Amino acid sequence: MKVTGRTRDPAHLAAHLSYVTRNGELSAEDRDGCAIEGRQQVADTARDWSAAALMDSRRRETSPFSVSLILSMPAGTDPLKLRDAARAFALETFAERHEYLLALHIDTPHPHVHLTVRALADDGTRLHPKKANLAGWRQDFARALRDRGVDAEATPRRARGVTRKAERPAIRQLRERHEQGRGRIGWVASEKLRDAAQLAFAGQASASAWDCRIADGQMRIRRLYLAQAKLLQSSQDAADRALGAEVETFVRSLRPPDTERLALARALREANERARSTGEPTRQARDRS
Repeated sequence: MKVTGRTRDPAHLAAHLSYVTRNGELSAEDRDGCAIEGRQQVADTARDWSAAALMDSRRRETSPFSVSLILSMPAGTDPLKLRDAARAFALETFAERHEYLLALHIDTPHPHVHLTVRALADDGTRLHPKKANLAGWRQDFARALRDRGVDAEATPRRARGVTRKAERPAIRQLRERHEQGRGRIGWVASEKLRDAAQLAFAGQASASAWDCRIADGQMRIRRLYLAQAKLLQSSQDAADRALGAEVETFVRSLRPPDTERLALARALREANERARSTGEPTRQARDRS
């Protein structure tokens, strides 16, 4: 689960609701469980939410109209169980005070639910999710999944040994458009590639401060796991000792800390080596030309 964005004006909100419902072709539902179907109903929902936001005398120019969440699971997860869990989570978390629209997407290998919550609550307060809120929401959503027979745990990314953040949806869409020849590469991606190229080819191989912080954080987590594994393995209980051995095996299997910058640098070096081995122009030769 993650917050994917916020809408800040009527046109933006209408475009977002149209996107998550595939221009009204996908059926969505509101907090009362009523279906929202077709372009007109989607447009009516966007208009009603926008009117409520614009009538709020305490609203600032930058106040969001809605907050967008995405609740996703790995490929192979039963999409109907995912939808039911998302529905239960939304009812428990938001239905008492916030309007929302919920839509299931199964057009990718990973089934996911788009949950768009009206930022303005019924009592006039506003939704401003913080990291602590998101952590709690993940726990609640994982519990709803388990209640429906889906194995899920809301463990932090770094506790699973994953140090690279997922690509933001907007950045991914721009990258995919560029790869398909339908647009220029974004400036964010350009800067990332330039930085990675310096690391890969210009001899700037020293770790950045961010890389060092990631490595230090991952080392602390490994030490904590190993300490707990040692305690479990010293237990008189055979089940504890077995769990301790499993924890130690898990820690030993963790990959070294990685970042997007390091991964891009590796990919550029590998591409350059392939070009050399096949006789294609190398990066340096293309630059000179």
